[in-house]
Amino acid sequence: MSDSHMQSVRIALFAASAFGALSLAQAAAAQDATAPAAAEAPGPQADETADIVVTGIRASLESATNAKKNAVAFGDSIFAEDIGKLPATNLAETLNRMPGVRLNRDINGEGTQVAIRGLGPSFTRVLLNGSQLQVASDGGTNGGSANREVDLDFFPSELFTRLDLAKSPTPSTLEGGIAGTVNLRNARPFDKPGTHVTVVAQGQYTDSNDKLSPRGAIVASHTTDTFGILVGVAGVKTKTRVDGFETVGWTDGNLGAGDPGGNNFSWASVVPNNAGHGLVAGQPVDVVATSGLTRSQLSTALLPRLGRESLTDGDRSRISALGSIEWRPSDELHFALDGMWAKSERNYSKVNMNWQVRNSGPGTSAQSTGGMIPIDLTVDDNGVVTSGTFANSSYFLEASLFKQTTKFWNVNPSLTWQPADNLKVDLSANYSKSKFFREQPTWAFQTTPQSGVDVYYDNTGGEYPSITSNLDLNDPNNGSWQWYRQNVSLVKRDTTTKGTHLDVTYGDDMFNVKVGAAYDRAERSIRAYDNSPAYQLSVCGTGCTGATGSVPTSAIPQYLMSSSAAGFIVPDFDALKQATNYASYRDSAPETRGAVTGGATGDMDEKVWGAYFELNGVVDIAGRDLHINTGMRYAHTDQTVVGPSQIGTAIVDITSASSYENFLPSINLTYDVMNNVRLRASASRTMTRPDASQILPGITFSDPSALVATAGNPNLQPYTSDNYDIGGEFYTGGIGYVGVSLFQKNVQGFTVTTSDQVAFGSLNIPFDSLISTQQNALNDRSLQTGVPVNDLPITVNRPINLKDLKIQGIELTWVQPLDFLVKGLGFSANGTYLKQKSSSGLVATGVSPYSYNLQGFYENDDLSVSVNYVWNDDAIAVNGPQNGINGADLKSDARGQLDMSAGYQLPFFNKALRLTVDVLNITNESIRTTFEYSNAAYSVYYPGRTVLAGIRANF
Repeated sequence: MSDSHMQSVRIALFAASAFGALSLAQAAAAQDATAPAAAEAPGPQADETADIVVTGIRASLESATNAKKNAVAFGDSIFAEDIGKLPATNLAETLNRMPGVRLNRDINGEGTQVAIRGLGPSFTRVLLNGSQLQVASDGGTNGGSANREVDLDFFPSELFTRLDLAKSPTPSTLEGGIAGTVNLRNARPFDKPGTHVTVVAQGQYTDSNDKLSPRGAIVASHTTDTFGILVGVAGVKTKTRVDGFETVGWTDGNLGAGDPGGNNFSWASVVPNNAGHGLVAGQPVDVVATSGLTRSQLSTALLPRLGRESLTDGDRSRISALGSIEWRPSDELHFALDGMWAKSERNYSKVNMNWQVRNSGPGTSAQSTGGMIPIDLTVDDNGVVTSGTFANSSYFLEASLFKQTTKFWNVNPSLTWQPADNLKVDLSANYSKSKFFREQPTWAFQTTPQSGVDVYYDNTGGEYPSITSNLDLNDPNNGSWQWYRQNVSLVKRDTTTKGTHLDVTYGDDMFNVKVGAAYDRAERSIRAYDNSPAYQLSVCGTGCTGATGSVPTSAIPQYLMSSSAAGFIVPDFDALKQATNYASYRDSAPETRGAVTGGATGDMDEKVWGAYFELNGVVDIAGRDLHINTGMRYAHTDQTVVGPSQIGTAIVDITSASSYENFLPSINLTYDVMNNVRLRASASRTMTRPDASQILPGITFSDPSALVATAGNPNLQPYTSDNYDIGGEFYTGGIGYVGVSLFQKNVQGFTVTTSDQVAFGSLNIPFDSLISTQQNALNDRSLQTGVPVNDLPITVNRPINLKDLKIQGIELTWVQPLDFLVKGLGFSANGTYLKQKSSSGLVATGVSPYSYNLQGFYENDDLSVSVNYVWNDDAIAVNGPQNGINGADLKSDARGQLDMSAGYQLPFFNKALRLTVDVLNITNESIRTTFEYSNAAYSVYYPGRTVLAGIRANF
């Protein structure tokens, strides 16, 4: 057959494949509309991504430039040629160096999860060696992750040699990520043939806790001609202290029936005892007059629900082990067996001194405050209170212990067989288990109601309001402390994954056909246990009055201590546990609905059968090469969900099952316009399955204000997205190039939350099963409104598939050597602009309109220095309404972080030793979120500046 005829055949096959795949997708669109899906972003193949080989700063950029020049799909990769040399302290931090990636950070500043191209971590599919990855962790210190996110801080960078990020899909990679797919590839012995030992030892110092923490790793490998083995261990034990401020939202007060807004508290209607300020106890009080505002202004005046200073203090340890075996009995046959085990432990305390605005007001319980009296308030144009005095205020100390353990292990055998030059078979399997357990007891102490406590409030400057008092809150013996509540809360999570994948490739580099099949199963369980009502009854008696119990009110001072670190009293945790027989109540805690980590509880069993065909090749167009990747992926999903539901006084599991299928076509094109110019285009359909926490049946009623409940929706369908990418690069020589990528995602089935008001009694939740804070809130609201408790309105929020979402963006990259100024000097820069809109007005959360990453570097034979600055614009963190305030979103402040890394190769021991220094968050930036308005702080944390110094040895 002539070359020209063969060329025509290739073009015809590619055209027919692409046309057929797209036509089939359109035919399946009606079915997808009935069973909407969500986006897939398969991980890139080795020859389809931009690779960064980390042998040094300059070498990594040169390798990235060369690999991007030859790529087909849109994507990026980071490689470590030498084991243990991936940059940054964990894999989340490493991925943050890529364009279009936004990092979610824990309150201590460490990266945990990644969001790609404007969609949150749940829309990113994370794979381990090409197989699904799920870890039963919770998202960090304040985390409540119960969806499809993966906490990447669980994985040490020292045990991985390659990270792939696919931004446009290929048919051969697992579906599930609209935003993109991240594939983590652990170290293997033949990554560096021979016998090698790498040792990394560092000390970590953070100025917020003034402590030195150890971290280190050792990786050893040995290969013969046909066999290789690698073992590695990495560990870290860090001391953490984070100071902060929290509000748990903002709200306004209730001035009467029909009063608009959140109404999370009620002002005093009668002067309480000891109110002071010339007010006579028992007399009616006009709070509008005392406030100095109009009735309309006071009705909508926003205050922090629980304005509180916060101190988190404790330690975290993590140890990970890797074993990898490779056997290559011939050039045609390659076996690999990878196994990973990891364990993480966190033990810390969190103490908050809360100004009690939420639920304050007249009532009959021992904790009822009688309501505040506002004096001489000022508000801004948005209704945010900027200053004032609040008579008859109340505080409560909330003190919690967190003891949690996360375990993970994974085994991943794989085989590659190439019986002929034009035929290759890949077969792999995976099995993993992960377990999570958190024990979280809480003790709360309240200032005695109506004891003359004033609050002086100033919100005229700074990152958060100043909230001070006439009472010494750091004095356990001021005679003003009583019990508020106690909690005994436990959470268990179990995750199991298993799967097998088969891929067969026929053809050569100029033209090949690839087909495959996959089976994946994921089982997940989240169960909660709570013994708070029984424990509280034993500790402080009926109604928590403290008249009886193991620790009566008169004995409270002996269990409290002054704290210079916190600035207010803290409890003696060990003494409280012993005095209250805490362990007995913990060990006998019954199952409950709703976890203390947030979200619904229940089980999910998800089975996915997949198949695909893919064409790859090169055709000549006008004397230039056009590189093509195209095909179709099919996925059939069966889901069974089980959620605990309250039936009378018993908790009964409710089961729901659903099935859906998706056809996911894609095409990637790269055209060599000139030797140094590449143009790219991609079109695809992708999917992401619905969040696990949203599809669990049953109702979760954990709001301490007893105003809002959350219901699951087992009938939620997946998100689907039609994606379009176009871009190109101009290569200037060496490491230099300028690149641009434009993209659009049209997401269907975007979930919105509907709200309905129902009577409390219709929830079928026994009043006695509620925590005391909820019981008091309902009783007080019934007293204030005259409505019986069972008839009080409760807002039930439920997710539904309803709306569309369009995300458009552009990514720019510029890599430039500056050798003409100083040899070894250079920079790389990338920036992303995103725009989104939807017919509902809701947006994807965590999307920064603008973000950029700047790196300047200098490198010679022995010395390397790089300075990196990452900046993200402000973003909506949670869509409103929040706390009953219409239009109120939670927002993340814009934030930039400056880091520095340096290394020096010592001249002795055959240059086997290298000194390393890393400084993170050099400018000591805080992490801040707000409640709709810039002066309404929702949370502020100060993680501090971190220095890591140590030595790296290669033998």
